[in-house]
Amino acid sequence: MSSLIVPDVRLHKSWLEGTAEFQGVHLDGAGAEAVGAEQWPLAELRDPDTFRRFTSALIADALPDAQRMEGYVPCTYRWIVDSDTFLGSIALRHELNEYLLQEGGHIGYSVRPSARRQGHAASALRGILPVAWTLGMDQVLLTCDESNAGSRATIERNDGVYEDSRNGKRRYWISRA
Repeated sequence: MSSLIVPDVRLHKSWLEGTAEFQGVHLDGAGAEAVGAEQWPLAELRDPDTFRRFTSALIADALPDAQRMEGYVPCTYRWIVDSDTFLGSIALRHELNEYLLQEGGHIGYSVRPSARRQGHAASALRGILPVAWTLGMDQVLLTCDESNAGSRATIERNDGVYEDSRNGKRRYWISRA
């Protein structure tokens, strides 16, 4: 069964294999587009030193005073793994800016295509919620595309309550029990 871990350089090869399965499609919750004060093109993350800096930036991004690009908020990143196999990513944004309130939400996640429909996203979401509660959040916002039935089921399986749809995104709230 899968678990959540802090990003780890030892999974470099498996991370590359997993992200290659997305074939250039956006990876929600991965931080690969921008984390910290840098952008991280996937081609450059093949280099072990760049990947080491990337994983360090993912970990540091949870700190409130970490340097980050304009419009980005503090974020806790976790990787979804099964033993030494990278299955996906989940990100918990510590606060909402206007874009996140309307469309992005507190939590984003993605599971590599070969590992989908096995409960990994639901398990990861269930696992990241206690981190949100520890940070003092009483509820978190999750969004998904109107057409993403799998993500909708994942959110609803974790007690997500549908609020509305905006700009093609379904918006759900999960409250602390």
